[in-house]
Amino acid sequence: MAAPNPASHPRPSWLRVKFFGGENYHDLKRIMRTLDLHTVCESARCPNMGECWNHRTATFMILGNICTRACGFCAVPSGKPIGPPEEDEPQRVAEAAQKMGLRYAVVTSVNRDDQPDGGAEIFARTIFEIRERVPGCKVEVLIPDFRGNWNALETVMRMRPDVLNHNMETVPRLYRRVRKGAVYERSLELLRRAKQMSADFSAVPTKTGMMLGLGEEHAEIVNAMQDIVQQGVDILTLGQYLQPTSEHLPVARFVHPDEFAEYKRIGEEMGFKHVESGPLVRSSYHAFEQEEAARA
Repeated sequence: MAAPNPASHPRPSWLRVKFFGGENYHDLKRIMRTLDLHTVCESARCPNMGECWNHRTATFMILGNICTRACGFCAVPSGKPIGPPEEDEPQRVAEAAQKMGLRYAVVTSVNRDDQPDGGAEIFARTIFEIRERVPGCKVEVLIPDFRGNWNALETVMRMRPDVLNHNMETVPRLYRRVRKGAVYERSLELLRRAKQMSADFSAVPTKTGMMLGLGEEHAEIVNAMQDIVQQGVDILTLGQYLQPTSEHLPVARFVHPDEFAEYKRIGEEMGFKHVESGPLVRSSYHAFEQEEAARA
């Protein structure tokens, strides 16, 4: 008899989120729509969106809203983007950051494998425009792997982001099923090279995250954490995978908060400067606090 699929059962109490839909939430949504911008909060159906938006924080998603890859966990639409990235997008993101009064902006993107630099120049210009328009605002970038184009990575690093994030997402055994088009070793190399480049440009904290509950074993999680810390990564985030639609990968199990607490303890003992670990943790959740902890 087949084991029941946890995704078909009600979520445990620790995954039930109260939705915050106050005045700030609606104001932020209006700003995003007026400037024709996308957020990963909406596209990835983040469970923390209501809370974060009500506190006037959001993660901008640049380079359009069509991803050239089709990862099994991600709700962002995939396919062939129509045309190149929009040249005025960095200015529109900066205008939104100004209107929102941000002190900390997170910028991520879809994969744009159709572009020679994977969209790195747009990332760099977005960092520049935010800082020009909102002096004092820190900028964290969550970048794709650029298919191993290290010149593209250098383009981003030369702008000295306040945090350079690239998510590993899962353990090596599950890569082919979970992260189509990605390579575990390539993502590790990106994190290692980013840390090496930061020594040349400025001390940029590096960061990565993984989703749990896709079928990984305890030992695989710990081994992946060890691989990551060996690349000099400062910040690690661990959260529960939640199936966005019935067409995406099913949840293998719901990880208990006590287990997340154990991974936090293990990660801190390994040498990470900060570990954010919990069922509702996402890479951009409490990003401002994570950056401060990494620099303490």
